Amino acid sequence: MPHSLILGGIRSGKSSLAERLVSEQPDPVVYVATATAGDGEMSERIRRHQRRRPASWGLVEEPVELGSLLNRQATLSPPPCVLIDCMSLWVSNLLHAGDVVFVREKENFLTALAGYPGSVVIVSNEVGLGIIGMDPLTRRFADELGWLNQALAKKCDRVVMSVAGIAQTLKGEAVKS
Repeated sequence: MPHSLILGGIRSGKSSLAERLVSEQPDPVVYVATATAGDGEMSERIRRHQRRRPASWGLVEEPVELGSLLNRQATLSPPPCVLIDCMSLWVSNLLHAGDVVFVREKENFLTALAGYPGSVVIVSNEVGLGIIGMDPLTRRFADELGWLNQALAKKCDRVVMSVAGIAQTLKGEAVKS
């Protein structure tokens, strides 16, 4: 399976689609969670995602250093299929970590992704279809995530948009709905 980017809005079915894609391939799967449970509502969202995943999948919680994580996974034999959920939470974590960390970690991740010998499925929110944010941080978040999505789309063999639970292939091999 190629590197894939799964885009969509909130509750569009993007995570479920990504989980289905990795479950259809034969390699071991490592689920990479970028979320941190900062409140009760987020804790419940994390629990819902955990209940959906097979017990056989590995789990790594990594809110910042995705490049280092991919480099470590690349040393395993065979390298696992890595599902990263999601870029919007990762970008938020990086923005809170500061500009130096943001630039370094984004570059490290994109470099590690390009060299990863196994499959990677990346989930990200498409934020370019909404309104322009009212404050500078919201506008920067949307800009940074949009630019990251563009960079990922260039590096991925397949890009799929999930809309209302329906997969629309934008690049590469079509995904069955």
